[in-house]
Amino acid sequence: MREYLFVLLVAATVTYVTTPVVRTLAVRRGWVTAVRDRDVHAVPMPRLGGLAIFAGFVVALLVASHLPFLRTVTQDNSDLHAVLIGALLVVVLGVADDIWGLEAWTKFAGQLLAAGVMAFQGVQMLSLPVFGVTYLPTTVLVVITVLVVVTTMNAVNFVDGLDGLAAGITCIAAIGFFAYAYSISKDYSANVFSVASLIAAVLIGCCLGFLPFNFNPAKIFMGDTGAMLLGLLLSAATISLTGNIDPAALSAGDLPPELLYLFPLLMPIAVLVVPLLDLVLAIIRRTRAGRLPWQPDAQHLHHQMLALGHTHAGAVLSLYLWAATVAFGMAALALLPLIWALAVIAGLLLLAVAMTAAGPIHRRVSASRPAGV
Repeated sequence: MREYLFVLLVAATVTYVTTPVVRTLAVRRGWVTAVRDRDVHAVPMPRLGGLAIFAGFVVALLVASHLPFLRTVTQDNSDLHAVLIGALLVVVLGVADDIWGLEAWTKFAGQLLAAGVMAFQGVQMLSLPVFGVTYLPTTVLVVITVLVVVTTMNAVNFVDGLDGLAAGITCIAAIGFFAYAYSISKDYSANVFSVASLIAAVLIGCCLGFLPFNFNPAKIFMGDTGAMLLGLLLSAATISLTGNIDPAALSAGDLPPELLYLFPLLMPIAVLVVPLLDLVLAIIRRTRAGRLPWQPDAQHLHHQMLALGHTHAGAVLSLYLWAATVAFGMAALALLPLIWALAVIAGLLLLAVAMTAAGPIHRRVSASRPAGV
């Protein structure tokens, strides 16, 4: 655990130190996000914060390669090499999009390329933890892997609409997933579960290092560079574990066998529930309106929270709580006795409901006050 915490700290420190440098560069070169109708910021904002996140990720992996235990995880590991290649491709794609703006189909093709290269280089579903372990043809598993990676990248990108929202929700997801992956990997020598834990730990650090500059009021945006990178790294961690696990070998809290067998599939969905829900709702909403799924609008979950009366920060914190309720609740089921896990879920759920209800209450109170009071 100490080595995981150390690389987390390294990732956070490098990202924190690098972000102001990237911001200065973006301002000087005019790489800023103009204010659009669907945006909630009032002034143009420098972007490309994803470059700082990428720097934190790369340096943390380099440090991990020199630590006693994690050296055995990183040494000659095809999964990590594949993740690095995929991350580099996504960063190049994101930088191009953030600076010049790419057509939706061009960006989608680039995402498919990055996900495909990563899958063919080693990060892929080797099996599906359904009815024990289900093996499918390699081509099918590669396609599933690419779909998971591309979906996750776009889900994080879709939810990146308020200051600190994408970085915070990704951090929460990574914390929940790290707790689950580490609980599996700690009883084994270096293996794919350790790779999942390492990627999740580094991802937590990168998000924590970036959030001080990105939380409301933001000083820099992560841009598509950062959103796609976070999505790729989170999906890489989940695939490294989910696609290489035998549910029959697990012992998760007090879960019944029926749920235990589904747990490796439920956990990745749980940690991504907020961005995935936002993505699905956006596709349904736009398709029903006769629009293309990737055509932007101002009806995402964060827009709905603002419409309820939440402040910018209040909307973000509310969505943090909903993400934590599902992600931490699912992790609690894996790590704690059932009664304690249910207590954690109930407590987080009450907080999330109370925080969500605070917005409409605040709006009604403000509306009832006489002008000038």
